[in-house]
Amino acid sequence: MEKNVGGYDRIARFIVGPVLIIVGAAALAGFLTIATGTLGLVVAGVALLVGAVLTTTAVTQKCPLNNALGFNTYKGATKTEPETSGKARVQ
Repeated sequence: MEKNVGGYDRIARFIVGPVLIIVGAAALAGFLTIATGTLGLVVAGVALLVGAVLTTTAVTQKCPLNNALGFNTYKGATKTEPETSGKARVQ
């Protein structure tokens, strides 16, 4: 899979991902209450999982969902081949 995450998309993932990881881990450890009971555990687990996915996709610059939806925010160096004429140059 080619890189498809870059620019502001990558920056947002680098910010939101770790924040969700911290919030999810704090909620699971009991330092933060998102909701009571089982719902709180589920929300904390989902936050932890989504944060891990966002951070991973920011680091690798590859997102399967972006690929499936046809999004590409990566603007890397484009490979261009030198122009050649039909004749070979003799030196």
